Amino acid sequence: MREEVAKVLDDDDHEFAELLYSLGVNRNVAKVITYLAIAGDATSKDIERGSGLRQPEVSIAMRTLRRENWVREWEIKTEAIGRPSKVFALSMSVDEIIRLIEEERRNECTKAMERIQKLRKMASF
Repeated sequence: MREEVAKVLDDDDHEFAELLYSLGVNRNVAKVITYLAIAGDATSKDIERGSGLRQPEVSIAMRTLRRENWVREWEIKTEAIGRPSKVFALSMSVDEIIRLIEEERRNECTKAMERIQKLRKMASF
């Protein structure tokens, strides 16, 4: 049996996740993105242990990541009896995810500025 060392988020990783959170990414989603970025691929249990999230939090974060198409998943058979384990990995690079977040924030800023300009026009009665 092969023994693997579980990866755990360090202080820099937590700072990275907090920066994602500050840009509007859900905190748990940010932790999962960060964990998968350093781990490559991982099972839910790996993500729970490495990120400090509980199972329901990982499941909800995965739902968001699937919806955004930022994660891919596949099943592997385990040595134990029961269902196969799901393995997750980012489906795009962290740089691509950051670019998508940046684009979304730029669009939000543009729309906000348009509303401000409209308010200014309306305020000059």
